[in-house]
Amino acid sequence: MDTSTDKDVPARAGRREWFGLVVLALPTLLLSVDMSVLFLAVPHLTQDLQASSTQLLWIADIYGFMLAGFLVTMGTLGDRIGRRKLLLIGGGLFGIASLLAAFSTSAEMLIAARALLGVSGATLAPSTMALISNMFKNPKERGTAIAVWSSCFMFGGVLGPVIGGFMLSWFWWGSVFLLAVPVMVLLLIAGPSLLPEYRDPDAGRLDLPSVGLSLLAIIPFIYGVKAFARDGLSAAAVVTVLVGVIVGVLFVRRQRHLDDPLFDLGLLKIRVYRSVVLLGLLVGVMMSGTLLLINLQLQLVEGLSTRATGFWLVPGVIATFAAISVTPKLGSAFRPAYVMAAGLLVTAAGCVVLSQVPSTDGLTMIVIALILINAGLAPLVALGYNMILGAAPPEKAGSASALSEANGEFGLAAGIAILGSIGTAVYQSRLSLPAGLPADAAAAARENIATAMEAARQVGGSTADDLITSAREAFTSGLNVVGLIGAVLFTAFAVLTVHWLRQVPPTQDSEPEAKADTAEAAA
Repeated sequence: MDTSTDKDVPARAGRREWFGLVVLALPTLLLSVDMSVLFLAVPHLTQDLQASSTQLLWIADIYGFMLAGFLVTMGTLGDRIGRRKLLLIGGGLFGIASLLAAFSTSAEMLIAARALLGVSGATLAPSTMALISNMFKNPKERGTAIAVWSSCFMFGGVLGPVIGGFMLSWFWWGSVFLLAVPVMVLLLIAGPSLLPEYRDPDAGRLDLPSVGLSLLAIIPFIYGVKAFARDGLSAAAVVTVLVGVIVGVLFVRRQRHLDDPLFDLGLLKIRVYRSVVLLGLLVGVMMSGTLLLINLQLQLVEGLSTRATGFWLVPGVIATFAAISVTPKLGSAFRPAYVMAAGLLVTAAGCVVLSQVPSTDGLTMIVIALILINAGLAPLVALGYNMILGAAPPEKAGSASALSEANGEFGLAAGIAILGSIGTAVYQSRLSLPAGLPADAAAAARENIATAMEAARQVGGSTADDLITSAREAFTSGLNVVGLIGAVLFTAFAVLTVHWLRQVPPTQDSEPEAKADTAEAAA
């Protein structure tokens, strides 16, 4: 018998909350834009700042390292000092760091500015997600708010190259960093009146040794994985990954013995939370590597410019918007696990299309694959975040959000390393070098398609044409293999989703299943 009453139904959000969502969505969009816009500016800033190859690597990577390293700390800090307070502090620092990056006069200054951008950026994602859980108590409305938030995050990655290309056509390279300044000014002005404040009333002190251990676990691990993706299996990559793993074990052991841990491991005892986080990691690994290869296919095989590549990614983003817009309604009509699993099967179908892309005139099939892949992932993103926030205790929302965001960084690094390596291995095995190719050009061509294209430009003539054709066919073969792997794995992920989450009922106005699951974990 249903014993629920109107008192069990959380109050619906008002106009203030929906306007506040706009304030939260803009920094999220900007954070995603900032991740992708730098790569367009690299040729320009290299010449202006006289940056070495090592400095360029740090300019590109330091942002991600700091962002990933501080996510867990910032998520917990927001729960303790106030989520709105941390968001406003981080927004102000992000704006200052953006100005420093835009007007950097040396490579060292830009590296420092990018590091500060990463640290301040780590305050934005967990704070915005946690505040959404405070502002939208009604699960259906929270699902809609999360759909808006996740749409902005996804759209920013595609919008970055488009806006960046436009800015660089008219202004200097530093202008791409100035995009953040007006958004952060808006946040600082409107945030205090539109966003509520929330902190855990029983929060303890921040354990500084745990902060250090988390940084020494996350940053070396991601650095090692990226080094493996860039340089292959090397002593440096292996050592740094092992350091990260060992320190990570020490971090977990310390959290188990603290009264006020930096990250409450009890969250992982909550079945729904644990399952969604693991699914997010698995899907993130597959998607990051797949999207990397698709971007390279568009630019190096189809011959598109960076800006044109960004434009051709837009249909996939539109498909994401469309799918996310209907996901909350589907989640209230059917069990979320089945909606998410159906989406993952659509993504698997997109990967099947990807496995059939030809090395010439394959643009149409790539766009179709992207539409299917992106639309299929939308239910997992929208419903998954809603499950995370619904399952976690309100006072732990920042920590819960932070781990899911850190998961994305791990998946990004691991996916590029794993699938990038698979694509490279297939490329090298399928590459057929034309007769008469000089030894140094042949060695360069065997590395990857980018170096093969450069070698072809230096050689010239019919030999260059044969090399380019072979390199494109070999790279496309790698993309096809990754597509097949994705089709199999996304089908498996759909099965796991139903197996792990089928007990979660359709989204209602209240969340008895999430509360029961949380109580079970606490017991």
